[in-house]
Amino acid sequence: MSTQDCKMKHLEFIQQVITRMNSNSFLIKGWSVTLVSALFALAASGTNHKFVLISYIVVPLFWILDSFYLSQEKQYRHLYDEVRAKAVADINFSMNASSYNKDSSTWTAVMTSKTIVVFYGVLILTVSIVMYFL
Repeated sequence: MSTQDCKMKHLEFIQQVITRMNSNSFLIKGWSVTLVSALFALAASGTNHKFVLISYIVVPLFWILDSFYLSQEKQYRHLYDEVRAKAVADINFSMNASSYNKDSSTWTAVMTSKTIVVFYGVLILTVSIVMYFL
């Protein structure tokens, strides 16, 4: 295997991690909407209106977990960009992306990004509206 092939394989490994983190984030968003909807259905069926209160715990937990996966994805994107730009002889084939925890890739920066705040903000707002009407 040539050195250029090794570089391409390393980039493929990094891309697989990026794809996995992106998939995890997407699944977290789906599960958060599904779980909140299920809790609404339980509360609306008359069993117990306090099921909606569980949403106030679930939504922030999913928000935190989603932000973690997205921050990891950003760090691996930085690693990918660095490996892509390096000469083959300078690559150490490391998969450690923790050194790429830059300002935009930190967990808190991702948690407060516009798209994440809008998504989970709408969920929390929806839970609040449902609680008001129950």
